[in-house]
Amino acid sequence: MTSPSAPADGSAERTLIDLHPSEVPETGLVPDLDVQPGRPGGGDGGATLDAVQVSAWFGSHKVLERVSLTMRAGTVTALIGPSGCGKSTFLRILNRMHELVPGASLAGEVLLDGDDVYDAGVKVTDTRRRIGMVFQKPNPFPAMSIAENVTAGLKLAGVTAGRHERNDLVEECLTKAGLWREVRDRLRSPGGALSGGQQQRLCIARSLAVRPDVLLMDEPCSALDPTSTRRIEETIAELRDEVTIVIVTHNMQQAARVSQHCAFFLAEDGAPGHIVESGATNAIFSQPADPRTADYVHGRFG
Repeated sequence: MTSPSAPADGSAERTLIDLHPSEVPETGLVPDLDVQPGRPGGGDGGATLDAVQVSAWFGSHKVLERVSLTMRAGTVTALIGPSGCGKSTFLRILNRMHELVPGASLAGEVLLDGDDVYDAGVKVTDTRRRIGMVFQKPNPFPAMSIAENVTAGLKLAGVTAGRHERNDLVEECLTKAGLWREVRDRLRSPGGALSGGQQQRLCIARSLAVRPDVLLMDEPCSALDPTSTRRIEETIAELRDEVTIVIVTHNMQQAARVSQHCAFFLAEDGAPGHIVESGATNAIFSQPADPRTADYVHGRFG
């Protein structure tokens, strides 16, 4: 892939691997996962994810400027800020989906429990297994049943499991996603026939089946009704003890409800997006250090 010239700050730039989107399913699941059926979630609160001086480009256009952020294990971190400030780009950098875009490049490091996920010796498939993604629009496999959707990652991996093991995995993941009671009597029904909120929870269950350490969520409730949004938020609260969660949201009330840590992104006057400030959610919302943060979280921005 063609990369922009070296960053002006002199930091080492990465040239990203050229992958065609067809090589990785839209769900972020990958065909050579190295997992075994069992309890979903990373356990022990997941893993700590560190972004260190991350800058990003699409071609020659710089979209992120030296972003550093620690997303702690066992914590929900909310990424907030206006549209176009790089939040979703940053989220996709965390599990190496940024490199699917032709001409995309980045500088800096992404460390998962201290190990650089962009290191030459780290397989992109391993990164995407450990760092899962739930997208804004629910994307279950419509031709698959509810149960088959949950175990889709294992099927792609060619992992052999007995019927009872698979059944246990389906129940466990759907329970964790807050969906089991609603669908347990129709597991053979198509996943695409569920309501929007149920489909989103099914996608969460599918992500959990490969036992990630981190779960990234890109505005997972933006297309959902208030009742479905509440259920997703309840699911997030229940999951954070087992998996680190990073969520992009434009809903300030949601950020305040679900997260313990918050980062405010901003892109001003055509400059790349950057973090204005980050910290404990209650501090960001009650005593922000920067007046721009106060204006944004209290609806006075722009």
